Amino acid sequence: MKTYPQYLFILVGILCLQSAGLAQDAAYRPGLFFREDWKEIPAEIPLHQGHVNHPDLMVALYGPGKDSLKKSHNDAPADDPFYIWSGLCLGNWAVTLRQAELQVNLTGPSKIMWRSKQSGFRELHVLLKLQDGTWLVSRQGDGPSEDWRIKEFNVPDLEWYSFDIHTITEGKRVQNPDLSRVAEIGFTDLMPGGMSDACSRLDWIEVYGYLVRPTKTTTTN
Repeated sequence: MKTYPQYLFILVGILCLQSAGLAQDAAYRPGLFFREDWKEIPAEIPLHQGHVNHPDLMVALYGPGKDSLKKSHNDAPADDPFYIWSGLCLGNWAVTLRQAELQVNLTGPSKIMWRSKQSGFRELHVLLKLQDGTWLVSRQGDGPSEDWRIKEFNVPDLEWYSFDIHTITEGKRVQNPDLSRVAEIGFTDLMPGGMSDACSRLDWIEVYGYLVRPTKTTTTN
């Protein structure tokens, strides 16, 4: 016949096993690599490093429309965020962020999240630069919305296409790219701006992945 202390010992053992399982599951999922939520300073054209809030992130602009990207904000409505706006871009554009001392492994259950609001036919796509200089853009995107919306991308679910960083255009489908060393993460809608009726807006972006150190093979395009 089991005594009360024996039952208590069994119960404690079960709870310990459950806690260990939860801890293992938590360790399996990658942590936050970075979050960028632009500085709350006056609107300005073009977007530049001084608008970046994260102390370890560097912003890069690409494409014929890059010099018209605006770090925007309006006094009304009262909750208007400080965001990136493409409405004035005269050509295609792209924005990326990177950490100088770190890269990210986006294999496994990695995620990219952002808060954005597109209008017209604009659809914001995920953009990656790999350590070897390869550029990739996701087929999936975040389309038009009447209000700000949070979008979560499960990286394993994304389909990737080659990307011309000079013209900001997609190429052929890339099957099973190696995402174990990603140097830059960003976004593009692959289109010029058309003022408020045809534009993309991005409030913040978060990347969840495994930290890795760069190697000497990193290239710059």
